[in-house]
Amino acid sequence: MRASLIQIDVDPYESVNSRRERVGSLIRELRSSDLVVLPELWTVGAFAYELFADEAETLRGTTARAMSEAARDAGIWLHAGSIPERGEDGALYNTSLVFSPDGELAHSYRKIHRFGFDKGEAVLMGAGSDLVTVPLPDLTLGLATCYDLRFPELFRGLVDAGAHAFVVPAGWPERRRAHWTLLARARAVEDQAYVLACGTAGTHAGVPQAGHSIVVDPWGEVLAEAGSGEETLTVDLDPAKVFDTREAFPALKDRVLGLDTPKR
Repeated sequence: MRASLIQIDVDPYESVNSRRERVGSLIRELRSSDLVVLPELWTVGAFAYELFADEAETLRGTTARAMSEAARDAGIWLHAGSIPERGEDGALYNTSLVFSPDGELAHSYRKIHRFGFDKGEAVLMGAGSDLVTVPLPDLTLGLATCYDLRFPELFRGLVDAGAHAFVVPAGWPERRRAHWTLLARARAVEDQAYVLACGTAGTHAGVPQAGHSIVVDPWGEVLAEAGSGEETLTVDLDPAKVFDTREAFPALKDRVLGLDTPKR
């Protein structure tokens, strides 16, 4: 299975329409891939809070239509990163979109853990509540977004739901880049799953981005890592490696669930 991660430079001087068109062209160049992944909130920038409401779209909006066409033209599964979604309830959500090779919106995921510590995304956007998995022909993807990476219980839930690989679009800041790499490898090791973590490049809303999109195998080995600029990573994944790793080192079966809080 061939996967490509497009680490997009979210330039504040590039219009959203221009970036949509440019990204669509990049996707169409990846016809040899089976899965293409984009970053979090790449249309506006993950820290451009003032743009969330103005650029919010429905799941059938301009970005969704453009990504649907690109997926269909390339004949690939497309994790189109996330968009600021305007829900039917009027609230905003940080929502990931997954399109099938025929261009259908197959799955969506509203980010559960919102970043900001009572500021920014944490107060501007609603929280999702559903774990989402996407069955592909060769393996099942578990969906998470950026700050979710810090919460291992979410990933264990995805493993229990059948995930063999995690797709994590992000707008991760440069000042915490070491955490990005560490956490991506930790989630791979503890869950014996592939991690495909796709970030943004450049600086937006005054926040330098980490870049360094990364693909980690189920043993925690880094298969590919981008630099700090716009770049596309393409990696061949062996779905059997998930099953082989879990069989050779069956740590997941030793989990102890439902532990009580110690009495004081």
